[in-house]
Amino acid sequence: MSSFTVPAAPGIGRSASRAETDALAALLADAFFDDPLTRWITPDDARRARLLPGFFKVVLSMSFAFDAVRTTAAADAVLTFLPPGGWEEAERQGESYTEQFEQMLGEDAARLAVIGAAQAERHPVDRPHYYLAFGAVRGPARGAGVMAALVGEMTALADAQGVGTYAEASSPGGEKSCLRHGFTPLGDPIVLPGKGSSLRPLWRDPR
Repeated sequence: MSSFTVPAAPGIGRSASRAETDALAALLADAFFDDPLTRWITPDDARRARLLPGFFKVVLSMSFAFDAVRTTAAADAVLTFLPPGGWEEAERQGESYTEQFEQMLGEDAARLAVIGAAQAERHPVDRPHYYLAFGAVRGPARGAGVMAALVGEMTALADAQGVGTYAEASSPGGEKSCLRHGFTPLGDPIVLPGKGSSLRPLWRDPR
């Protein structure tokens, strides 16, 4: 496991519990239904709506292993991330996670594997960092600064520990949000095969 822990952060966020997995997975599935990344993995709308909650249950389990899922008192927002060392540990557990994604996605897991391989080639491994993975806000709370607050709490932890933060934006909106938090582009976009969907790697130095 990571040599870093995720300490409590002051603010609106709190550590989510595994008992909230279903509700938080549903929140993420709804928020990412039209995201270019999930559309690339599962192009069919009906199939994507059916599979995304299971996909995000696996995503959440990866972050729960490090107590790295943040939500709000009302559970109307969620942020998943990995602490320093978490990416490397997840890679070591890759076979287990691959099997779980295959169970949840079926034949679409092959497309996810293409994305995973491309991400692994670009993921920084020469410096400790937090890895910002997925964030979502329930409809009524959108635009109220909730996600900005959760991300700000996470980057404050990174700053306190003197480590960077890495993210991959799958949409222009996600990239703009990261830029507002002090991230800068890290190299060229990760372009996926086909119609040109891409991920934008981003990095934030500690402050």
